[in-house]
Amino acid sequence: MLDDTSYTPDWWLLRLGRRMRNRRSDLDRWWDYYLGNAPLPSLPKNAAAAFLEFQRKSRTNFCRPIADAPVHRMQVLGVTDAEGNADADALRWWQANRLDSRQKQIYRTMTAQAQAYVIVGPHPSRLEPDDETPAPLITAEHPRQVIVEMNQATGERAAALKAWWDDIDRVGRATVYLSDGLQRYVTPGRTGERLGWGRESWVTDGEFQPHDLGAVPVVPFQCRPDLMEDPEPEFAGVLDIQDRINLGVLNRMTAARYSAFRQKFITGHKFRKRVDSATGLEIVEQPFVPSPSAIWASEGENAKFGQLDATDLSGFLKEHESDVRDMLVLSHTPAYYFASQLVNISADTVNALDVNHLAKVAEHMAALGEAWEDVLQLAAKQAGVDRDYTLSEVRWADPRRLNPSVIADAATKKHSIGYPLAILAEEMGESPQRVRRITSEAAGAALLAIPPLPSPAAGS
Repeated sequence: MLDDTSYTPDWWLLRLGRRMRNRRSDLDRWWDYYLGNAPLPSLPKNAAAAFLEFQRKSRTNFCRPIADAPVHRMQVLGVTDAEGNADADALRWWQANRLDSRQKQIYRTMTAQAQAYVIVGPHPSRLEPDDETPAPLITAEHPRQVIVEMNQATGERAAALKAWWDDIDRVGRATVYLSDGLQRYVTPGRTGERLGWGRESWVTDGEFQPHDLGAVPVVPFQCRPDLMEDPEPEFAGVLDIQDRINLGVLNRMTAARYSAFRQKFITGHKFRKRVDSATGLEIVEQPFVPSPSAIWASEGENAKFGQLDATDLSGFLKEHESDVRDMLVLSHTPAYYFASQLVNISADTVNALDVNHLAKVAEHMAALGEAWEDVLQLAAKQAGVDRDYTLSEVRWADPRRLNPSVIADAATKKHSIGYPLAILAEEMGESPQRVRRITSEAAGAALLAIPPLPSPAAGS
């Protein structure tokens, strides 16, 4: 049985495991919205099961583009030191762990699930150049498997947990990460797809493994967390509007279906009635069955057939457009994601529509830059590199969508008033490595362009 003494690895295992289990329903709900599997609009009582398929077609997924929109604008180009020079060690770790592509997975999970995580540890098969020290292994992690608890007094990470089901060995596994080491656990069973978090569920798997990283090696990437509030996905504030849009589409589809096959009526016809032998209730026989090939006839002297007018769908369409605009405005997503009537708009209009979105992206990049600095600090500790990455800068690609000719024109004008080439290359969106190559080749070309000194005069 595990030791439940406070702040021991066993205690952290159970505490964080239960917290991870309790947030699973929110993660599943947010992921369903991100995938477009929002709850079906409510049915009237005793509705036919066949109507479910009709309902599914009414879902229009706006949550995914809202979550993806800032991800499209965020791309780390590289890392520079305090003097702006490219960091070769950071580049090596970044490339070895394929973070050029995997960073997008982190951002997308963060915007769709409110948080993502990065774990730093020793690489099982790589060593640092000319050293026996294991190279850093940097992995992207999902919040269904990882959770972090912060120290309320300092705001630093107090402990972290990763728990998952091992399909090969058919056991549950967990690792508790502390600032001075880690402890592994194993459980032989689970309830359905979920791991148990009772004291009897887990046993230690090996001894406590100390490390000298100086911090919990699990870094959270959170979606714009507020003070004293848990992070929420990018679309958390517009879920009600998403449900309203789906209901509006369902109403429009229903009206369109009945308008395509109009409702008919008859007056002056005497219907036959009979008594149901099973229930004893009087039942009215219905001889008029709608069908494209049916012909209706009545022997009634004053019988009259008619049909209802078609429903005007323009009101439904205006309501839909209004709801979509509200959703984009409240989530700070550019309106051109829902083009509608935006035709032949100018670049200035696009820039104006981008203002709030770019402000949100900048807020993301500021927080994520700090998280990446924490990751690189842990990687440096793992690699035995003595460097303070809190003084470094994570270089991001410009999130604006600017015309290349405009960028080049601005760079030319700045160069004319004395801006250094390295600064201009940075502003044009070049990576730190490309900036170094551009400046070195420019310096080489300038050296070759210097005319040779004249030969000394004969006899002098």
